[in-house]
Amino acid sequence: MNKKVLMIAHQFPPVGGSGVQRTTKFVKYLHRFGWEPVVLTRDSKGMTLTDESLLKDIPEKTKIFRTNPWNLLELPGILKLFGKVINRKVLIPDGERLWQFFSKGSAANIVASEGIELIYTTSYPYSSHLMGLYLKKKFPLIPWVADFRDEWTKNPNIQDYNYNFIRTSMEKNMEDSILEKADCVIANTPVMMENFLEDRPSLRDKFVVIPNGYDEEDFRDIPHSPPENDVFTVTYTGLLYGRRKPDTFLEAVSRLLHEGLLDRRLIRIDLVGHFNSEALDNLIRRFDLGGIVKVFPYMKHKESILKLMSSDALLMVAGAGEEAFYLGKIFEYMRTGRPILAVVPENGAAAELIRDTGTGLVSDSSDVDKTKHNIFELFNGWKSGESILSPSMEKISRFERCTLTEQLCKAFAKAEMSIKR
Repeated sequence: MNKKVLMIAHQFPPVGGSGVQRTTKFVKYLHRFGWEPVVLTRDSKGMTLTDESLLKDIPEKTKIFRTNPWNLLELPGILKLFGKVINRKVLIPDGERLWQFFSKGSAANIVASEGIELIYTTSYPYSSHLMGLYLKKKFPLIPWVADFRDEWTKNPNIQDYNYNFIRTSMEKNMEDSILEKADCVIANTPVMMENFLEDRPSLRDKFVVIPNGYDEEDFRDIPHSPPENDVFTVTYTGLLYGRRKPDTFLEAVSRLLHEGLLDRRLIRIDLVGHFNSEALDNLIRRFDLGGIVKVFPYMKHKESILKLMSSDALLMVAGAGEEAFYLGKIFEYMRTGRPILAVVPENGAAAELIRDTGTGLVSDSSDVDKTKHNIFELFNGWKSGESILSPSMEKISRFERCTLTEQLCKAFAKAEMSIKR
């Protein structure tokens, strides 16, 4: 008989986006390894980004408990502006603190009524881990695994908010409490794990690294042969925010065009996702890329993979300070076999992974000249019909979702052993 694990995940289907994939795929495959997931998440009502197709990955018998999100950004009219201020300035550590506060009673009831044998929390939002902390105090003999998809207090995108000393100290204390009390802590990348341990070396034994990945089943019934595009098509899927900007890439393309090394008629750049349209339009005008850059709204997951497979190169961007991130789409990018054009911190986790797997060309996020060179290399490879890369499928296959779920179950076992000591 399978053991029951409570999966506390604020972001869960039918909510869309890359942050949903990790928990969704874990839930899909956990039963193969002797675990029955029970999910606690928010009600998806009012969410602007949804993808009903992701629900097909959830086993039919999975129990899902949905609670009121208490999302102040869903308030009507001028109250939404008030909600934004409360979310940013008052609720600590994030705008989902109200969901955590009002749902923790439901979580405790689920633990008791469902016979839960292990608790798993995942962030973002970090408030999910505060719910785990509450449950750990209430049920000290039930193992707790805290999964960090992103860094917290050392996250550059959070540091850019320039919070005052009081708030920064409060969040650091929250982070310390969670890392101390969790029986096992999962970090998304080795760099992230080392950043967590820099101030807490005594906690090393409770840490494991489990990256994001790709699901081989998502690539079934999709043409894998190279596309026969009339123009060199570069595609980016995801979000652009904070330090994650396409400036260096767009400037490099602009210079190649003005130097006559690229023909405007032979290149197309497709950006797929949710973006600040005003900022993006300004960049397109600034670099004279009108007619070349096409912007598409968020695509459902399957459509997104089809889009990747029909591209000649896949763009990845990350800014200075984002060395600890693998970036959500990197594993699906690698699985496509299409060359990755990575404009990321040169010594970061994403750059190291791309080099190790032979899946792309890397330039630092501030290096326009190297980015120019890499674009030109990939463009010439497309024009000649010759691949300039040799991806290692053996290395890529380590990141298949079912394999990663097996690693998660080993983390569960690690947490169980911690309780028995």
